[in-house]
Parts: sequence; structure tokens; C-alpha cells
Amino acid sequence: MEDYLFEATVHNEDGVDGVAYVEGEEKLSVSISSPTADKPGTNPEELFGLALTTCLNATIKSLLKARGLTNHSRVTAKIQLRREESGVGFFFQVHILASIEGLELDRADALVQSADKRCPVAKLTQNASTITLETVPYEK
Repeated sequence: MEDYLFEATVHNEDGVDGVAYVEGEEKLSVSISSPTADKPGTNPEELFGLALTTCLNATIKSLLKARGLTNHSRVTAKIQLRREESGVGFFFQVHILASIEGLELDRADALVQSADKRCPVAKLTQNASTITLETVPYEK
């Protein structure tokens, strides 16, 4: 028996000026462009944001379901590309906002914090000083 549940092979040969794709028929293929260029396409910042918000919200929804709840939830991330103070190199500053409809803020926050500890993408970035997670009231 294999010890993983899923595996994807993803390719990028062009950096931020070309195409990146998931190996296989009818899999994702995206045009890539630099976030600082005025060209069509996506970039690492947007792709990271999509991965993080999708995984974290899926984990929140799983925890809600396990508690017999059907509340709507939403996760929004603002991903900023910033230059290091030294002027050499870059980093992502990430602000994550999570909300759950119909739950008191403290109860929603407990669930969001629990999801953050369980989400596979969030686990990759735990304790990162450039990431903040805030639970906010749900707005339609």
C-alpha cells in the first residue's frame, strides 16, 4: 500500500514568463507572468493565495460538518510581494481573513484556529512571521 492519498506533478520551465502546468490529460495549465509586469497571466502570489484559501476553507467546512453544522464560511487572503529591508530579495506578506456565518466571533475563531492547525497548506507556513490570520464577522 502506498503511503500517500494523492500526488500531483507540476511543471514550470519558464519562471514568471510562460506556462506552468499540472501533468496529465485535462489538468490545469496556466499562463504565468510577473506580478510586477503588465502582462496577462497569473503569478506565484495569486497561486499561493488560491491554494491557501481553498485548503483552509475546506478544512473549516470539514470541522463544521463534523459538528453537525452547515454554516457558510469564507476565507480571503491578501498576498503582498514585498522587498526585503536590505533591498536584496523578496518575501510574501499574507493577511488572511476567515469568517463563519451565524457563529459568535469567539466560537468562530476557535474553529478557524483549529482549522489552521489542520490545513495541509497552512501547516507549510505555521509560525511564519509574515502571515497573519484573523477571524472576522461574516458579511454577505
